Amino acid sequence: MPIPTGVARFNRRVSNRLIGTFAGRAPGMGMVRHVGRRSGRAYETPVNVFARDGGYIIALTYGADTDWVKNVLAAGGCELRTRGRVARLRHPRIVTDAGNRWAPLPVRLVFKVIRSTQHMRLETVGTAGR
Repeated sequence: MPIPTGVARFNRRVSNRLIGTFAGRAPGMGMVRHVGRRSGRAYETPVNVFARDGGYIIALTYGADTDWVKNVLAAGGCELRTRGRVARLRHPRIVTDAGNRWAPLPVRLVFKVIRSTQHMRLETVGTAGR
């Protein structure tokens, strides 16, 4: 996991609440709306997100073994609020790309420092499959 678990716990309890106030409007950020696999409860998680080819790419800065990622995979999709819009997304898949070639250069440099190599690709509902 690129970022330590302790940092992830702190961010979930503290930072995410602050980031959530602007993540749905800020460039490169968004809020993933997902449903708990066991609880059925609705959650929102701030993410780094980029529009690409009829869908979105979400950086997995904590790796693929997080609850929100497992929830989205289990549900086969989610909603994403980004730049003031809401998109319904489907067909999530995890991709490992050590070079993060999909990301803009400044973002790639940050991902290199934190050793983040995975991302999730999702299609916007209503687009053709890849």
